[in-house]
Amino acid sequence: MSTAVAARGEFPLRDAVECIPRQGLPNFIAKVQAGETVRVAYLGGSITAAPGWRVQSRQWLQERYPDATVNEIHAAIGGTGSDLGVFRLQRDALQHQPDLLFVEFAVNDGGAAPERIHQSMEGIVRQTWASNPKTDICFVYTLTQAMLPDLQSGKMPRAASAMEDLADHYSIPSILFGVEVARLESAGKLIFKAPKPKDIDSEPMVFSTDGVHPHVETGHRLYTEAIARSWPKFTAADDAPQTHALIAPLREDNWERAKMVAINPEMLTGNWTKLPADHALAKRFRRNMPELYQADAPGATLAFTFEGTHAALFDVLGPDGGQVRVQIDGDEVTRNRIDGYCTYHRMATLTIGSKLAPGRHSVEIQLTPQRLDKREILFERNRADFDAKPDKYKQHTWYASSLMLIGDLEE
Repeated sequence: MSTAVAARGEFPLRDAVECIPRQGLPNFIAKVQAGETVRVAYLGGSITAAPGWRVQSRQWLQERYPDATVNEIHAAIGGTGSDLGVFRLQRDALQHQPDLLFVEFAVNDGGAAPERIHQSMEGIVRQTWASNPKTDICFVYTLTQAMLPDLQSGKMPRAASAMEDLADHYSIPSILFGVEVARLESAGKLIFKAPKPKDIDSEPMVFSTDGVHPHVETGHRLYTEAIARSWPKFTAADDAPQTHALIAPLREDNWERAKMVAINPEMLTGNWTKLPADHALAKRFRRNMPELYQADAPGATLAFTFEGTHAALFDVLGPDGGQVRVQIDGDEVTRNRIDGYCTYHRMATLTIGSKLAPGRHSVEIQLTPQRLDKREILFERNRADFDAKPDKYKQHTWYASSLMLIGDLEE
């Protein structure tokens, strides 16, 4: 453990090992070696959403196994962690029947409590093997500049260390992408954060511009090379194709029951519009939000009842966002659907109730008539956009896509 971490008395960090093969990827490797058609799902955040290691690794697998056909399932959303991934897993990945699932949330889970990481990551594992016990899983751990000190002291960052508890429990192979990155940075052969050079092949290598998102030509290539170095270890670890057993959980309160639930029009009262397929927002978010409803006037209400322990809404924040009043079991709070970043629209999560007592819960969410001081809400650096384009901010609306439940909707 690094000195700083030890002083804080935080979660113990694992030793930084690039690849821990455990039981390998027996079903996937058997299929590609036999020249079959396979599907590889990439569940993660913005680093996986970029056309980098996701695209490069699929290409590498296709080149390594030319007789097979390697197809990609793109299941990444920027700025999101495993706490959203576990809810959208079925819709974005499992329904497409992957043979291999890469899970990448170590950066976006960086600030989450280890216990919460355990809950959501275990939910991902158990949902996957409940859907198809022959789907192989591989955890991959990306990094930020802030994680370099732990790696250079020989330790995994905290989120990856927490995920390793699940990897051990379920014998899931893992790859720590940052080991070689940290070594090159220490040797003066890599600059983690700097403006992108005109000659991307210049030395020392520039990893990223922002300290988080690798350049496709450099940082992402290092990530792909880590997979290539790990692959012989996976192959050596493989036994015959097998069914992955759903053993007793590491945590009884894991999020295996997490799910996305479509909004039923009967849940809606007041003025709502289901956005048509050619609407700009519907087109932009179609891959992750097949249906998008817009509250057209104050008083528009979404109401439902469920049995379970957690509820949230997958929705959209934006410059035209208003305020909603959220009621659950009689308790009430208000939430703005615009924040300091909102010069544009982006997918978001509206938390309704978490860590609820098991049982039946009633929810009502209503667009209020409150007019927000949007210029004041925006970060100072974004207020020039408000001043230049005030019409973009005039509307006070709300866009809702689907329910996120740990539990079941009551009919």
